Amino acid sequence: MDASVPSGLRLKTNGMDIIADEENLIKAEWFKLHLRPKTKEFATGATQLPNLPLSKSAVDVLADYLKHLNDCAKQYIQEREPTFTDIWDGKEINYILSHPNGWEGPQQTLMKQAAEKAGLITPGGRNKITFLTEGEASLNRCIQKGLMSESIRKGEGVIIVDAGGGTLDLSAYAARPDGKSFEEIAEAQCHVKGSIFVTEAAVQYLEKFLKGSKFNRDIGEMKRYFDKTTKCSFRDPSDPHYIRFGSARDRDPKYKITAGKLRLEGSDVASFFEPSIKCIVDGVLEQRRIAHKRISSVFLVGGFSASDFLFRRVKESLEPHGLQVFRPDAQVNKVVADGSVSFVLDHPVRARVTRRAFGTSVCVPFQPLNAEHKKRRWQCIEMYSGDLAIPDGFSVILPKNTQVTEIQEFRCSYVRGAPNPLFLKTMEKEILCYRGNKDPKKHQFMDEDADNYREACTVKADLRNIPIPLCFGPKGMYYEIIIDIVLLFGTTELKAQIAWTENGVEKRGDAEIIYDTEI
Repeated sequence: MDASVPSGLRLKTNGMDIIADEENLIKAEWFKLHLRPKTKEFATGATQLPNLPLSKSAVDVLADYLKHLNDCAKQYIQEREPTFTDIWDGKEINYILSHPNGWEGPQQTLMKQAAEKAGLITPGGRNKITFLTEGEASLNRCIQKGLMSESIRKGEGVIIVDAGGGTLDLSAYAARPDGKSFEEIAEAQCHVKGSIFVTEAAVQYLEKFLKGSKFNRDIGEMKRYFDKTTKCSFRDPSDPHYIRFGSARDRDPKYKITAGKLRLEGSDVASFFEPSIKCIVDGVLEQRRIAHKRISSVFLVGGFSASDFLFRRVKESLEPHGLQVFRPDAQVNKVVADGSVSFVLDHPVRARVTRRAFGTSVCVPFQPLNAEHKKRRWQCIEMYSGDLAIPDGFSVILPKNTQVTEIQEFRCSYVRGAPNPLFLKTMEKEILCYRGNKDPKKHQFMDEDADNYREACTVKADLRNIPIPLCFGPKGMYYEIIIDIVLLFGTTELKAQIAWTENGVEKRGDAEIIYDTEI
């Protein structure tokens, strides 16, 4: 990020380190990870993310990045494809933004804000944003390249491991009976253990090893060399590897430094990779365990998969479990981009698997003979109808690890009473997700595992055109509205509508989904 031009962006090129020193540039590192969900499963462990420069937010940096990419794409098309230059003059443009498997609605909302700030879309404008997980994009690329074996075409599952710089994304798919489309067969995984953490492990080793020496000040240069060269070329733990950082005069046998090169034992370098390798292997075996179909193949894609050592170790670890491991594409860095285009053109994935249990908070009708209800008698509230109910029950809309097609609808009821119908003209209903390990259908009340119930989103709708009947209860007249919230979980983005019955006919209305971007 250019310190003198806060809204500008300078992408890394040859000689950028020199340019950065001369022009006082500030480097924005790992900015995508600043968008990650603020839950413990996405914690980066002991590693702290670098601060973003110039008090910028992750949305600011992403907006600059998207604007630069859009400008480059526009220039490329105008210079090389003159017959298509009119797409920038009034025609609809559909931008496909991919993201790690674990990014959900709040992260998509932040990405949309960045796209608006970058000028790609405007509220109510013609251009559109479509979101896609990196795991699904990688599958699309593998299909496009004709890499699906006959066993996969016949219905056996395949796990796609997208090993990137920040995250490891694991997705499991199988061909549907038509042999042309695919379905997700296990809940996707996302782990913050990409290749940047191999470099960070090396830095932590160097900081400990060189503590108190004059070479401690050279760790920054050692990090750059390790990241660009040593990490990429590492293959054999039995051979030593070298980090070049200084001149021929730099030597110290105590610190294994000769002629400006620090010697690293291959076993030490291998240990830097080990957390990522273990994460991939454990994740693959877990997905195979919970998958709805038998899995026989693993495809390793993404920039990190270019590491021969990573690929060999994953292959050696998984093949004894009866899994074939492939690295299908030489241009591993283009897999997600090409697969995102394929998503629009071919749309091969028609069913997905939920990563969470979704539901709503409800008031449960009090049952005096139910033991769980009796111990909560003090919590009971009296409804307008006069019935007693216990608040904060969890009503499951969709269980975890459930296959859902794109057109499959799920419903929950919205019931609300009020003495004045004006209080019932708008609706805001929280949709909750359960992140724990218990079966929420067997734990109806949220206080039994309160820390694992989180807000997924809020569904908001205008109810002014819906008839509101007058009712009578013990305390007199009141108004009550009863509608259904209709949810579609099977697309790449959650969608919602409202439904109600009027004169025996079901009617539909629009509903807006709002995410809390701080969660």
